[in-house]
Amino acid sequence: MTAPPLTAIPFFSPGTFADDRDALLDTVREIGTGDAQKFILGEHTARLEQELRDRLGAADVVACSSGTSALALALTALDVGPGDEVVVPAFGCAPLASAVVEVGARPVFADVDPVRLTADPAAVEALVTPWTKALLVGHLFSVMADMPAFRALADRRGLRLVEDSALAQGGTLAGRPAGLWGDAGVYSFVPVKTFGMPGEGGVVLTGDAELGRAVRMLRNHGQDGVHRFVHHRVHRGVGRNSRFDEVMAAFQLRRLPGLEDRLARRTRICDYYSRRFAGLAGVAAPPVGGDGRFPYVYTVLADRRDALAAHLAAHGVTAHVYYPRTLPEQPAFAPFAPPGARWPNAERAARRNLSLPLYPHLTDAQAERIADAVCAFADESGEPR
Repeated sequence: MTAPPLTAIPFFSPGTFADDRDALLDTVREIGTGDAQKFILGEHTARLEQELRDRLGAADVVACSSGTSALALALTALDVGPGDEVVVPAFGCAPLASAVVEVGARPVFADVDPVRLTADPAAVEALVTPWTKALLVGHLFSVMADMPAFRALADRRGLRLVEDSALAQGGTLAGRPAGLWGDAGVYSFVPVKTFGMPGEGGVVLTGDAELGRAVRMLRNHGQDGVHRFVHHRVHRGVGRNSRFDEVMAAFQLRRLPGLEDRLARRTRICDYYSRRFAGLAGVAAPPVGGDGRFPYVYTVLADRRDALAAHLAAHGVTAHVYYPRTLPEQPAFAPFAPPGARWPNAERAARRNLSLPLYPHLTDAQAERIADAVCAFADESGEPR
C-alpha cells in the first residue's frame, strides 16, 4: 500500500491567534462601541506603554505604527540627519539601512561576526569617521549582538547607539533586556514576532526620559499632547504620523500575561533542535541556551542550503531563507556601497542561512519530525556526524 502523504508543517503558524479570536472580536466591539470613540493613542495605548515600562525598567516606552517607523523616529530624536553617517550591519533586515536613508543620513555597511551574524565591533569601529553620528546595531535570528562592546565603543567615540531589537523581545544580556543597551531600542509587533499581533505596530524604548518625550512628540505630527495643532520641530526632524491603534493596544494587553509561557515554549523547541543538531557536519546550529539568546527564529547555516531546503520540503517541512542577499547587494542600498567593497562574512551568511519552523503551537511530534529530517539530510549526504 502507498503511504498517505505527509501533512506539511508550515514555516509560519496558521494558528497564531486561533485561541484569541473571541478576545479580538470582543476588543473590537469594546473599542468600537465605547463612549470615548478613541481609536488611536487612547487609554489602552497608554496602559500598554506603562506595562512595558514596568516590565523592562525603561524610562519610557513609546508605541508607534511599526518597528520600522520606530527606528526612524529614534534616529530623528537623536538628531541624526543629512550629512551624517550611520554604521549598520551588512547582513540583516532592510530597515537597518532604510531607516537611515529615510532620515537623510548615509548608511555605512560593516561586516558581521561569523558566528553571531550580527555586526562585528572591530569592523564597525574601523568605519568610524568624523562624519559618523551613530551606530545602528541589530540583533538577528535568535542571538543578541555584542552590546557591551558596542556600548563601550559608542561611549569611547562619542557616538549615539541605536539598538534594532525589533525581533528580540524576551532577550537579555548580562541582565539587561534587549532594547535597553542603546540610547534607544525598538520592538516590532508584526504577527510573526515573539509578541506579535494581528496588525502593524512597535515601540521605541529608552532609558532616557527626555529622548522618550521627543519620540512621543515626533510620532504624532510633532504635537506635544497639550497644545493640539501646534507642531514642534525636534532637532532636525519634524513630526509624522506613527500612531498606535487602540484595538491592537487592548488586544496586546490581554495577551501580555501569557508572553513568558509562549517564550518558554519557543525556547524549549530551540534547545531541542540544538541538542539534535550538535555535531552535524555541514550544518552549523546555535548552541543550547546561553546569555543573549532569545527564541524568535531558529536558523542553521548549511553548506548546501538549497539542497537542505529541498530535502525538508520533500519531507513536508517548510523552511525559510530570510536574507538571501546582503544589504549592500540590494538595489535600494547599492548606491551607498563603495565600489568593489566586500563583506565576506555577510556574503557567506546570505548563502548559508536557513530557518526552521518555530512557534508555540508547534507540537513535540512536529519538532521531532523536523529534527529527524535535518539529521537524515546529513546522513544521506554521506557526511560524518
